[in-house]
Amino acid sequence: MEPPGFRRPTRRPALIVDFGGVLTTSIWPAFAAFCESVGLAPGTVRDLFRGDGRALALLRGLETGELADPEFERRFGELLGLDEHDGLITRMFAGVATDERMVGAVRAARAAGVPTGLISNSWGLGIYDRAPTELFDATVISGEVGLHKPQPEIYLLGCERLGVEPAEAVFVDDLRENCEGAEAVGMTAVRHRDAAETLPALERLLGVALATTDRSP
Repeated sequence: MEPPGFRRPTRRPALIVDFGGVLTTSIWPAFAAFCESVGLAPGTVRDLFRGDGRALALLRGLETGELADPEFERRFGELLGLDEHDGLITRMFAGVATDERMVGAVRAARAAGVPTGLISNSWGLGIYDRAPTELFDATVISGEVGLHKPQPEIYLLGCERLGVEPAEAVFVDDLRENCEGAEAVGMTAVRHRDAAETLPALERLLGVALATTDRSP
C-alpha cells in the first residue's frame, strides 16, 4: 500500500526517429538532382514511386531485404530507362547531407536522459555507413528485420528493443503515412518538415531543452 500523497515518478518519454529525411536533408531534391544529371525530368523518380506499382514493389522489396541492392538497381534502372545501373542507389543519394541540427537534437536529448531509438525503412544497408548509430540505444532497420513502415509490427519492435511502451514514445518521420502508422499503435508522432518546426515540438513533448535549438532559419 502506497502512503497518502505518494506519486510514482514519471518516466521521460523516449525519442524514436527516422533516418533519411529527418537526420538528413530531404531525399527528394537529391533525387531530382540525380534525374537531371542523367537527362531525366527532375520529378521522374518521385513520380515512379507515387504512381507506378512496379516501382513501389521494388522499393518494398529493397526495404524488407527481399531484394539485394544490385537487383534493385538493375530493375529500377530499367524502369528509369538507364543503361548504367551499377551504384544507382549511391548516385541517387549523392545530394543527401546530414542535418546537423536534428542530429544535435538527438544527441542533446540522449544526454538529458531521454532513451533514443531509430526506426528506418532502408534504401540498402550501405546508406547507414553515414548514420550516427552511436546516438541510439536501439535501432530497427527494415532490411534487417523484414518489416517496413507503416506496418505496426516495426514500431512495436522498436519500442520493445528500447524497453518502452508505445504510449511512452515520441516518433519523428518526414512521411505522413509513417507518422499515421506510429499513431495507430499508440505513439505520439511529429511529422518533420524542418528543424525550426520540429525542435520546439520535441522540447515540449520530451520536457527537455535541446541545446542545439536555434530559431534562425
